[in-house]
Amino acid sequence: MGKSPKSICGNLCDLRENNLDTALFFATFTMQHNEHIHIEKGGFIISTDPARLDKKLIHKFLSEDSYWAEGTTSEEVGDTVDDSLCFGIYRDGEQVGFAAVETDFASFAYLTDIFILEEFRGQGLSQWLIETAIAHPDLQDLESWMLITDDAETLYEKFGFKPVAGSPGHMERLNPKFFKKS
Repeated sequence: MGKSPKSICGNLCDLRENNLDTALFFATFTMQHNEHIHIEKGGFIISTDPARLDKKLIHKFLSEDSYWAEGTTSEEVGDTVDDSLCFGIYRDGEQVGFAAVETDFASFAYLTDIFILEEFRGQGLSQWLIETAIAHPDLQDLESWMLITDDAETLYEKFGFKPVAGSPGHMERLNPKFFKKS
């Protein structure tokens, strides 16, 4: 990564200029010596350290409580964690949310498997999680992002995602540096 906390704040400030609510990001940003991101706010921590992820919790939620990944295997969860840039949200050391970004770090990212445990919903954590993923310093020069949702279009529209014509549930976010309006 090699980006300083100031660089991360710069990306978040860019989001603010696009009328996104990023005030909650003016928290403590620290890069650990292993260069994983750790962001603290209101008693919660978002971390990209894969060693902190609770694979059993992720598997249980995805396979039993999600509509999009019902029946997923623990091996599939392991593959996602191993092959993606993952974000965990923690409270008192326990994981309460998750998101994965499958990316080539050059041109494309697929945002997937986003969830917040039910008892922690309604606190803006999913918005914070998405904002953090989009602002990640290693993902700033991508041409496009994609995701699939059946029920959260309005949430993702806040972050610049737009529906893909002819593909129900598919949404994309194009980088204006690569896709100029004509």
